[in-house]
Amino acid sequence: MELRCKACLFDLDGVLVDSRDVVERTWRRWGQLHQLDVQPLLRIAHGRRARDTLRAIVPHLATDAEVAWLDAAELEDVDGLRAVPRARDFLASLPPERWGIVTSCSRPLAQLRLTAVGFAVPAMIVVSEDVRRGKPAPDGYRLGAKRLGYDPTDCIVFEDAPPGVEAARAAGARVVALHTTHLAAELGDCEIAISDFSNLRVRSASDALVLTLA
Repeated sequence: MELRCKACLFDLDGVLVDSRDVVERTWRRWGQLHQLDVQPLLRIAHGRRARDTLRAIVPHLATDAEVAWLDAAELEDVDGLRAVPRARDFLASLPPERWGIVTSCSRPLAQLRLTAVGFAVPAMIVVSEDVRRGKPAPDGYRLGAKRLGYDPTDCIVFEDAPPGVEAARAAGARVVALHTTHLAAELGDCEIAISDFSNLRVRSASDALVLTLA
């Protein structure tokens, strides 16, 4: 299978960095502090900003203080972080001006997770503070495409969670889904679904990037 685009936009958690253990461990710690069942939170947390997750399930706790606690807890925990297989090789094969990251993490957390697993922080990164509305709103992917100098319709987005897939599609981008945190059937409308980057290749052709699934 072959896909053509002009630029690639990547979610961070679950796409480049496997942080599932850290994310779920943090939410469980937070739930214990508040004596809450965290399962409803965990079902929607992946792909969303912490504030938006709180607003959806426990809106009375969606405060600056709670968001700050969650962010600080994740900043202190790197145990179990690892790069998604072959993600580093795939990024290295892309022209640096043609890709970037759009994440629901704060800037400090995104930088920590990237460097913890050996990635350089790219020149273009959109973080939670950069947009008024987080995923599943399209704001982040629209901004990411704009910063790279492309229309979202010219981009392929790599996502692992339903809110991110929805955000990318709403922005007008096509999606390659990674079933790292969700089953492929749960990820919605995407061009292809992959488990990691092992069988994905990219080459430049004129003004396009050509992605091939081996």
